Formats: sequence, C-alpha cells, structure tokens
Amino acid sequence: MEKTLKEFERLKEEVKNQRAMGREVVVVVGLGFVGAVMAAVVADATDKKGNPTKFVIGMQRPSPRSYWKTPLLNRGIPPVSSEDPEVAPMIYRCVNEKKTLVATYTYDALKLADVVVVDVQCDYLKESLGNVREGRADMDALEESLEIIATHINPEALVLIETTVAPGTTEQIAYPIMKKMFRKRGFQSDPLLAHSFERVMPGKNYVSSIRDFWRVCSGVNEEAKRRVINFLNEVINTKDYPLTVLDRPIESETTKIVENSFRATLLAFLDEWSHFAERNGVDLIKVIQAIKVRPTHSNIIFPGPGIGGYCLPKDGGLGLWAYRSIHGWEDNIFKITPLAIDINDTRSLHVAQLTRDAMRNMGRPLASAEILVLGASYREDVGDTRYSGSELVVRRLTEMGANLRVHDPYVSHWWEFEKQGEYPSSSHSLKRFFRGQEKLKEMRIEQDLKKALAGTDAVIFAVRHKHYLNLDPDEVVKNAGGPIAVIDCFGILDDDRIRRYFELGCEVKGLGRGHVKRIKDQVREKKRA
Repeated sequence: MEKTLKEFERLKEEVKNQRAMGREVVVVVGLGFVGAVMAAVVADATDKKGNPTKFVIGMQRPSPRSYWKTPLLNRGIPPVSSEDPEVAPMIYRCVNEKKTLVATYTYDALKLADVVVVDVQCDYLKESLGNVREGRADMDALEESLEIIATHINPEALVLIETTVAPGTTEQIAYPIMKKMFRKRGFQSDPLLAHSFERVMPGKNYVSSIRDFWRVCSGVNEEAKRRVINFLNEVINTKDYPLTVLDRPIESETTKIVENSFRATLLAFLDEWSHFAERNGVDLIKVIQAIKVRPTHSNIIFPGPGIGGYCLPKDGGLGLWAYRSIHGWEDNIFKITPLAIDINDTRSLHVAQLTRDAMRNMGRPLASAEILVLGASYREDVGDTRYSGSELVVRRLTEMGANLRVHDPYVSHWWEFEKQGEYPSSSHSLKRFFRGQEKLKEMRIEQDLKKALAGTDAVIFAVRHKHYLNLDPDEVVKNAGGPIAVIDCFGILDDDRIRRYFELGCEVKGLGRGHVKRIKDQVREKKRA
C-alpha cells in the first residue's frame, strides 16, 4: 500500500510539471502489442512548432504474466518484440529524451487522465476445433477494466476503446458499466465514451500501421464524438489518412468485424481450390499470379497453412456472439462467416497429411521421424506466434508420433508450447484438442538453421520468412544428412528448386501444388533415359 502511494505521488508531481507545459495527460490501459506502441505514438505527437502535446502514462496491472512490462518501458525498452526499426528509438526517445512517456502499475494513475485509451484484450474462446459456434467472447478483463476506469477517472475524461470488440459492446456493455459507477460516485453527467479500432500490423511497418493509417471512430454522444475526433487529429496522421466518423459506436465496431471477416472469408475460399489443385495437377500459386494481373483481383492471396494472428481467427466469432448474446436474436443468419473461420482453423491439419504421404512415398514411417518446421510465427518476417498455423502442424504431427523441432529467426520463445499449461490461458491452450502434447513443453526454438537441419527426415516450409525463400536444395540436403521429405506450405519453392529436390532423391509435397508430381515424373523419365 505504501509503495502504491509513493508511486501515485511520483505520478502526480510529474503530471503537475507536464500540465505546466500545456500537455494533455493520456493514460493507455494495457501495454500489449497495440497499447505499448500506441502509447509511444501518442507520446511522440507534437504541435506545428514541434513541441510535444501529450504526456502518456502506460498502465499495466502487475499480474504474474505482465509485471515486467512496467520497469522495462520505464527504461525506454519496448515491452514487445518488433522488426520495425522505428519502435525502439521512438520509445527510447519518448522515455529518456522527450520525457513524455512513463509506465506504472497503479490504477490511481487514472485519476490524472484527460484521455484514457483502452487496449485491454477481448478474446474469443473456442470450445472445439473447427466449430466457432461453440465459443464465446471473453469479456471479463474488459468489463473489469471499464469498471476500474469509471471508479477512478474524472467525469470529464474521454474514454476511448481501441480494442476490437463485439458489435454493441461500447453502447450496451461499457456505457452502462461506466454510467452506473458514475451515479454511485455522485456524478450526474454521462460518460464520454468513444470507439476507434486499431489496424495494427506487426512487422516492419508496425508504427506506421498506427500513426499513418486510416481510422474509423464514433462516440456515444456528440461531446464524446467531438473529443475523439480532436484527439485522433492530434496524435495520428489524419492529414494524409483522413478520419471516417460514423454515427454510432456499433457501426465502428461492426466495421472492424466485417473488415476482418471479409479477409478471412477470401482466404478460406481458396482452401477448396487448393485441394482441387493438389488432386488435379494444378499449381495454384501460378493460377493466383495469373489472376493478380487483373487489377480488380489484385488482393487475392494464397492462404498458406492456416490463418493466424490475433484478429482473423476470432473476429467473426465476436459478431456471431454479439448477435445472440448482446442483441438477443435467436435465428441463424450467419452461414459464411463461421464456415470461413472453421476452414481456416483446421487448414493446418492437411499439412500433417502431406507430410505423412511424403514420408510414405520414401518408405519411411512418420512415427519417431525427425521433422523440422521452418517458421513459428503467423506471418512472414515477424515474431508473433499467436494462433499461427505452424502451431497446429506441430501439435498434429506430435500426436501422430513424430518428433518435432522448429527454427524461426524472429522467435526466441514459443510460449504456446513452453507454457502450454497457462498460455493463452489455463483452460484454452490448443493442446486440449490433441493427445501426447506434454513433451512439447521441452521444445525450444532453434536459431541455427544448419544445426536444426542436422538429422531431419522432413522439412516443412511453413512461413515465408525471407531467410527461407532462397535456400539451396543441395545445402539443405547436405545439412540434413541425406534425402528428405520436403513440404511447401506457402509457395516458397519455385519449379527449379522442386526439380532439384527430386533429383537429390527427396520427396516433395505442397499445399495447392499439384504440379509437383509432373516435375517428379519428368525427373524419373530423365533418369531412365
């Protein structure tokens, strides 16, 4: 208690100094993938003369999983890993040079805020693999945070929800929670509550995806709408990326859900054509490249071994849940959205089948085979493993008796395995859908590719990391110690490399790459000649 009081006194003194310089105080609640960099972007904002306009307090509750973020950020070190070269210098600059960013663990910081930005996780918990309807939105952390915020803030403070939430959350869950607490505190004014979702993309454009990107926003009343428009105009680049202001928060919330559901559906659509291509001698990669020449279809994209990241695997589920649990409808209007999620969630399992078939073609059993997965993250050239397709590949092949090893130049720890008893929560690790998963707690990411290849029976190209795009088949086979099964999940191998693997005595399979048999037959024919 005494420690918390001292911390609050420290913050009060700092805020007093910052206000004397004319700076608005912004508290960012949640220092995860979005909140940490959002806090820095706001702290880095300046007026036309180049003077800082905001003082930011990043607030992270001192839980066993997150306590370390506060001291790290207070030293100017990012609490999130990033390949964007702008992240670390910006956070260091704001903390140590501009003195516009600090971190704390005390909720009392909310008493000092002019603006509160809420970046608290709102997950969708699936109860079965491949059936998103059997799930629910996990609102507990968000609801608890909103009640805490309403308990502490000045009633004139703007509360901006950035979290992707189920449509209706701001008006029908957050607003009543806050209004009830305001009345309990004796305030007759209504909460100034707004919603503006983020479109963050981890990777080399991490900062730009927050600061230099289009925003959609709305507020529960006209004053909240006015305040959120002013705030966003002051902290992000709305000159080049204008705001879209909608009438109600449910419209802003629905925008994010539809946007991500559209993307997920487009990717799921190609799954059936991937199977068609494999069974009928078609290279779907070449088909897609031929289609993309047409400008109207330039956004078609190969789905790879599953759709990962924090948004696409779950956001449509928030819409399904909201329709029933927030808005009270009982009929079943959703057909395409849940089907797309289910397809994407289980696509990775086909990779295990291709690996099994490639091994069989070489006369080798899958059981006890040494299999190397190249890439743990959910997309190329980032270190984010949340819901990655590779995770299910590892789990299914482990269940089938293989020994798995993983290489990824961007990932140091794969917490979904190392802490699978508690990550992402004690009851929702994906291990519950598979048998024989306990040994995966001992699996560690290998950083040395040559070492990772030694003694492998199969190599799975699971992610399009730049490190894997031009690997020499001769070197791969040499380091492995002999012919191997090669599975291409992302169109990484061109025809020349596929051909060379066959010439070296390897077996090759690939998602959507039915033409590999034709190349194999050509190599065999040439050898016979």
